[in-house]
Amino acid sequence: MLIETETTPNPATLKFLPGRIVMDAGTRDFATPEEAEASPLAEMLFALGDVTGVFFGRDFVSVTAAPGVAWTELKPDVLAILLDHFAANMPLFRQGSAGFSVPADEEALSDDPADADIVAQIRELIDTRVRPAVANDGGDIVYRGFDKGKVYLRMQGACAGCPSSSATLKSGIEQLLKYYVPEVTEVRAV
Repeated sequence: MLIETETTPNPATLKFLPGRIVMDAGTRDFATPEEAEASPLAEMLFALGDVTGVFFGRDFVSVTAAPGVAWTELKPDVLAILLDHFAANMPLFRQGSAGFSVPADEEALSDDPADADIVAQIRELIDTRVRPAVANDGGDIVYRGFDKGKVYLRMQGACAGCPSSSATLKSGIEQLLKYYVPEVTEVRAV
C-alpha cells in the first residue's frame, strides 16, 4: 500500500492520501487528544506527542504538527501509523462514537426563518464551490450561521490555524458570497 503526501498552505499540516475512502460522508476534526478518543487512528496519531490536530476528509487524513516540530522527523511515524491502520482495515471510529463534521457540543446559530432563501444560497455556494477547493488543501469549512448580513464559518483541518486562512476568508469566500448573495456583508471565522 502506498500513502501519498501533499503539502498544504498551512506549513504545520501535511495531507496524507491512503488511496481509498477515509470517510464515506462528512468530515471529522480532532483538535485535542480527548476528542481523538472517538477514533483509534486519531488517538494513535496524537499519542506520538508531536501532533496537535487530525482531520479526516473523504479520501485523506490531514495531520498538524506541534510548533517547532520538523516534518522530516514526524512524517515517518505518521506514515507508519496510517499504513498499519489502513492495511489492516481497522475501523475509523470506536463503536458508539460519532463520525460527523461538527461536534455535538457546538451548536450553530439559529438562523432566522425569514432568511431561509439566503441561507440556502449561502450553503449551496459553500458546499459546491468552497468546500471542494478547501478539501484540496487538506481542510474543510463548515457553515455555522447567518445573522444580519454576517456569515459565520468554522475552519477545520489544515485551514484551522493556517497563516493564509484570514486571506482565504476575506479575499476568497467573502467576495464569492457577496457577489452571488448581495445580502452578505461580511464573513467571520468562529
